[in-house]
Amino acid sequence: MKLKGVKQKYVKKRISNLTRKGQQSNTLHSRYLPSLSASIYLPHPLLILTIIIVTTSPIAGMASQTCSADTLAAMLGTNTTNATAAATLICDQFNTISTKFTDTAYAVDSTYLLFSAYLVFSMQLGFAMLCAGSVRAKNTMNIMLTNVLDAAAGGLFYYLFGFAFAFGTPSNGFIGKHNFALKDIPSSVFDYSYFLYQWAFAIAAAGITSGSIAERTQFVAYLIYSAFLTGFVYPVVSHWFWSVDGWASASNLDNLFLGSGVIDFAGSGVVHMVGGVAGLYGALIEGPRIGRFDHTGRSVALRGHSASLVVLGTFLLWFGWYGFNPGSFTKILSPYESGNYYGQWSAVGRTAVTTTLAGCTAALTTLFGKRIISGHWNVTDVCNGLLGGFAAITAGCSVVEPWAAIICGFVAACVLTGCNKLAEKYKYDDPLEAAQLHGGCGAWGIIFTALFAKEKYVNEVYPGKPGRPYGLFMGGGGKLLGAHVVQILVIFGFVSATMGPLFFILHKLKLLRISPEDETAGMDMTRHGGFAYVYHDEDGIPMKKIEPASSG
Repeated sequence: MKLKGVKQKYVKKRISNLTRKGQQSNTLHSRYLPSLSASIYLPHPLLILTIIIVTTSPIAGMASQTCSADTLAAMLGTNTTNATAAATLICDQFNTISTKFTDTAYAVDSTYLLFSAYLVFSMQLGFAMLCAGSVRAKNTMNIMLTNVLDAAAGGLFYYLFGFAFAFGTPSNGFIGKHNFALKDIPSSVFDYSYFLYQWAFAIAAAGITSGSIAERTQFVAYLIYSAFLTGFVYPVVSHWFWSVDGWASASNLDNLFLGSGVIDFAGSGVVHMVGGVAGLYGALIEGPRIGRFDHTGRSVALRGHSASLVVLGTFLLWFGWYGFNPGSFTKILSPYESGNYYGQWSAVGRTAVTTTLAGCTAALTTLFGKRIISGHWNVTDVCNGLLGGFAAITAGCSVVEPWAAIICGFVAACVLTGCNKLAEKYKYDDPLEAAQLHGGCGAWGIIFTALFAKEKYVNEVYPGKPGRPYGLFMGGGGKLLGAHVVQILVIFGFVSATMGPLFFILHKLKLLRISPEDETAGMDMTRHGGFAYVYHDEDGIPMKKIEPASSG
């Protein structure tokens, strides 16, 4: 092992002095070093020095530490009996401990990523509860089944194709071409935990879309769009911005787009905009639900049946977002400067803080904004505002200051309110406001990052390219903003060109929307064989099962 910053001559002199002082009774007992011959003598201070060197080396850097027996034997000097054997033993012990530290580092990072994957997956339960509470009671079972379907179909298709299209490397800038069905995994690049984490992201995008087309969509349409979105559309977009080979990835150091790449850390664009734009086209092509607008074109509120489920789903999503954003580091045991309290673990904590502040600010802004507009304190609107703040901060959560996250959340609430007004004006019906929340707030989050990304944090989170552009308002110029405007345009264009035609074809084949009779009666009765639970309609009359008017 090379002792950095210490001259070898000085080390030899110190060891020689220690040897002369402690030669008399310093035999190393076999219980400490069992393979060491009894004829080998070392001074206790030297043993202590060796232990200190081993135990104080930073865990993350142990893989690069080496021990040379020849060099160490020369340092021990002529006064030590059998110096070569002693040096060899010490190096063997050091290398064993070094390997253990390396193994521990891998285990800690893998455990962190797996735990984050579990948190992100738990968001599916949040989506299910939020969706169930936001629809009318007669469609509860249908919407919960679609959430289960998103996870199940998404898991299979992301395993077969999606992960390879997204991260299969080496590849071109457009699409990955290796690791289909997880071939050659685990490897030095990816382990199974990374696949699981990315799969949880993919099904989150599909879950967003299902909310936009709720209460009027045939079951077969869910199967088709979910497989296509998680197996092709989402993976291609994530390849562009997250893969090391992606044409606009901030990790593609050999070819950074506009000199910066796109900083979409946890997916305001990759996840939220993709899901939101896909839902936009599905809802536009299907048209509004029956009764959503009256014969004069005036908006009629078709409120969800359970605010309790909405609140429960919102808190579950909030909890899961701590895996979504902080977990996107994919590892935690990375020091920015060895031996310092500040490292990637600090950035993980900062990311959790910015996520929290953006959501809280958006919730309060929505609360008082809706109070001014409607005169009510509406819990459902507050929950949507909270989620809008989360969707917006997702892109820049790791590279902005906490105070900037408050700005992000405030503007996100305003963006959501404005998008809802536009949707109402143009008779666009989205039961969960998914396109407005994830598409609109996601787009704002991309712009926000380009304005407020801090230079120090950008260089820490995206190392290897000093001097890359950062936030416009932080003095970093406009290149990052230009890259992020391009991201918004290409995501909207690509999802429009893929999901739009898919929904249109399903519509023409009469596979998209259910019949008016089934929609009026409710899909729980006509498609799923019963109710999610016993309930009555507004007149107190028990609802009866009705046979479906058409297949699907």
